[in-house]
Amino acid sequence: MKAKIYIGSTPIEKDEWGEIRSPYSGEVVSQYPICSVEDVEKALKTAEKAKERARKTTIAQRCNWLLDVAKRLKENREDIAKTITDEVGKPISFSRVEVDRCIETITLSAETMRTMTGETINTDATDSGKKTTSFFKRVPVGVGVAITPFNFPLNLVAHKIAPALVSGNAIVLKPTPEAPLTAYKLVKLFIESPYAIPDAISLVYGDAEIGSALVSSDIPRVISFTGSVPVGNAIMKSAGIKKVTLELGGNAGTFIDESADLEYSAQRCAVGAFTNSGQVCISLQRIYVHKNIYSQFAEYLVRETKKLKIGSPYEEDTFMGPLISEESVKRAKNWLESAISEGAKPLTPIESEGRILKPVIMGNVTDDMKIVCEEVFAPIVSLVAVDSFDEAIEKMNNSPYGLQFSIFSNNLKNVQKAIDELEVGGVVINDIPTLRFDIQPYGGVKLSGIGREGPRFAIEEWTEIKSVVIV
Repeated sequence: MKAKIYIGSTPIEKDEWGEIRSPYSGEVVSQYPICSVEDVEKALKTAEKAKERARKTTIAQRCNWLLDVAKRLKENREDIAKTITDEVGKPISFSRVEVDRCIETITLSAETMRTMTGETINTDATDSGKKTTSFFKRVPVGVGVAITPFNFPLNLVAHKIAPALVSGNAIVLKPTPEAPLTAYKLVKLFIESPYAIPDAISLVYGDAEIGSALVSSDIPRVISFTGSVPVGNAIMKSAGIKKVTLELGGNAGTFIDESADLEYSAQRCAVGAFTNSGQVCISLQRIYVHKNIYSQFAEYLVRETKKLKIGSPYEEDTFMGPLISEESVKRAKNWLESAISEGAKPLTPIESEGRILKPVIMGNVTDDMKIVCEEVFAPIVSLVAVDSFDEAIEKMNNSPYGLQFSIFSNNLKNVQKAIDELEVGGVVINDIPTLRFDIQPYGGVKLSGIGREGPRFAIEEWTEIKSVVIV
């Protein structure tokens, strides 16, 4: 099936087409139009004209719009789940979960907007003040740009466009080049809804040139990007005076305490490390284990990993399918070979077939190896023995990233210390750092980004505060 460009609510035909091949089979699964900078300019100008209409639309209509899309998503669940699997190789059971989460994200955005309010201010609370009627309200920014990645090609789009639209903005979306049809099917539902605000959303495709044209334009007031640190850095340099929200990935770590339930911890860590072939910003990459339980935990983790079914993403019980590209497989294997040459020891075989790299657990890892100090984005997890929880905290914090960390512990003092001292956007207790609920604030510190997602918190990013004083 062919995706289309949307310049506002109008679908546009193009003469040049690109194609997407399945990461699993190599077959062509979708086609998309090749966009130009002129298409970007048209989309932004259309959004600029639509922003006033969007702002004036009632909250009731905007909420009904989102709820209608959520309903249509539910009706088209299987088709959209298969499209995700076709384009990015995600196992079909996980693609269905992504559709369900997308429905929740859109619904939460509508529910949240109904109760978003300003606040009254006591202007006579200071000696220099006096009695007035003073309050602030939240108003839409106007026009925004959303740029999204391949690993959650549906739900991460929803996390940007649903809060943006329900808070009264117009938006231009550039989805990942790897999954154009997934984004198209979602945007089409928005545009064809009877509650749609005309021209409030546009859809364009492309890589660096298209992204640069969107970011550097003077029209958008917000840039919301999820992706790599180098691209995030480039956005910050070219965006100018705009609100910029960045989710730039991480190097998630956990600590296994002596007091933890080791079998449960191992089972959860296998899930956290290898879900979506490790292609998750909060994929578990570093496991720090107290030295007294290291051998036993390693044994349990290997056992749990061997239970995971690897293979065709179209089979119902497949846990892990292919990586997104051959380059991703090569990079991961090069990092593994480098670590082994420096003394690391694989606890599971290093095996690959096509774009499938089977899960790898590495031991004897040191802090300077790429597989532990940089974001690997592959099904690789490293075990590191530590003498104490303090050492684990120091090692986890010794990273340029700070998205989500976790600990497994029944020691209340260690739990409190983790909450207080881990330098990170999110802390999870007694589960994997890969755990995310769409209703939460989500985002990181340091190189992991700026700003927060989650419907309530994203709506705050997509609005500005207007202060009012009536004397």
